[in-house]
Amino acid sequence: MRLQLLAILSLPLLSLASQEKQIPMSIAIEDYSPQTHAKPSLADLLTIEPSASIFYSYARELELSANFVDTTSSYTIFVPTNKAVMSLARKPHQGPKPPVDEGIQISEEEFDNQSKKNVERWVSAHIVPKSPIRLDSEYPTLLEGKTISFRPISKNDGKGPEWSRVTLEDGVRIIGMKEGSNGVLFLIDGTVSEAV
Repeated sequence: MRLQLLAILSLPLLSLASQEKQIPMSIAIEDYSPQTHAKPSLADLLTIEPSASIFYSYARELELSANFVDTTSSYTIFVPTNKAVMSLARKPHQGPKPPVDEGIQISEEEFDNQSKKNVERWVSAHIVPKSPIRLDSEYPTLLEGKTISFRPISKNDGKGPEWSRVTLEDGVRIIGMKEGSNGVLFLIDGTVSEAV
């Protein structure tokens, strides 16, 4: 009796399955061609680098983050560690301190717009639209008028990778490097100043 009841209940399911259009497996496989690269993109590197999560979360708020996936251009990114960002007196969305606090009230929309502009300036100051670069030159960043330059470390013994023997402006050290399919990511122990 149970078998008959089970057979009766499953009949509608079988008829529904036969009515669905099915795509032959050979067609679906032939149309699919995955994109493969020998190296991960800058976006991939930023995603898996736990010490860069704050920088990447700021960058993802902007259209600039599309550059980290773009394989038609190469970029050099100087990525502050989470510790470096957390130690800032004013966070990137706050922007530089105004010369005089006039107590001016702004709307929430104006505040959001200003915060986004501040983040865009800050992130742009950390991106050089070229890769690879030499670490004995000066390069313009995506922030108009802002350049990044390098200085040799005074007690340089000539050992280790080139990036470990130089500092950025204000003595910011490069503490790591990763190569991606569309550029190079340098982890830094400070931040790049937005001052032009």
